[in-house]
Amino acid sequence: MPAKSIEKINGADGSLERVLLRGQNGSSVEVYLFGATITSWKSQGKERLFLSEKAKLDGSKAVRGGIPLVFPQFGPGELPQHGFARTRKWTFVDAIEHGAGMVAHFELKENEDTLASKWPYKFVLHYTVDLTATTLSTVIKYENTDTREFSFTSLMHTYFRVPDIKDTQVTGLQNVLYADKIAGTQDEREGREAVTVAANEDRVYTDVPGVVSVQYGGERVSITRFNFKDIVLWNPWAEKAAEMSDFGDSEYNSMICVE
Repeated sequence: MPAKSIEKINGADGSLERVLLRGQNGSSVEVYLFGATITSWKSQGKERLFLSEKAKLDGSKAVRGGIPLVFPQFGPGELPQHGFARTRKWTFVDAIEHGAGMVAHFELKENEDTLASKWPYKFVLHYTVDLTATTLSTVIKYENTDTREFSFTSLMHTYFRVPDIKDTQVTGLQNVLYADKIAGTQDEREGREAVTVAANEDRVYTDVPGVVSVQYGGERVSITRFNFKDIVLWNPWAEKAAEMSDFGDSEYNSMICVE
């Protein structure tokens, strides 16, 4: 069995700094310090996350794919789309082995730019990435170090790689209320046991009670959440994909966001 390893890649060739954890049974996870964005997760030797072939990995914009971290704003608003956490350089704190797994810790604090923004508060984000042979666990903790209270929205913007979107199902959403951002409707109720995608979808399912799973080709990736009550389901489909410079025109066929 190959030995577990921790590698800090310093980007001497001009690429961005990143941390690579290699675990048991062909498992690995790669985390860029830019945005603390996970760009690859392999389980049993198979890539589980989608990363666009056109994704910018030079720090010029947020990474299109993997697991970008959204904070302190979800979607559009006073700040740039999805806030600033996904486009800031995080600090790599440490990484250790623990039993059959490996865990890495990252941290983000306010700086002059964030303090001068429309969200001018002091904070610390603590991000933990925990890899085992069959699982990936991500935990983010929010610490208010300011003298004022603040509010925020946050999520882990997870892009899953699938062989064919037409043969992909998402389970665990039946009877849950959702907002359809494409249709502009609220409080729709999901009637399907297995949700499929055949068009541009952008839905926010609220108060999702249990485990949500992505199923394809006889495989299943299950998502267990703590303190994240809502689920966003997104696929841009052909027309929207063609409008994005960092997303291939046909790549919507091989991804789905369940975040």
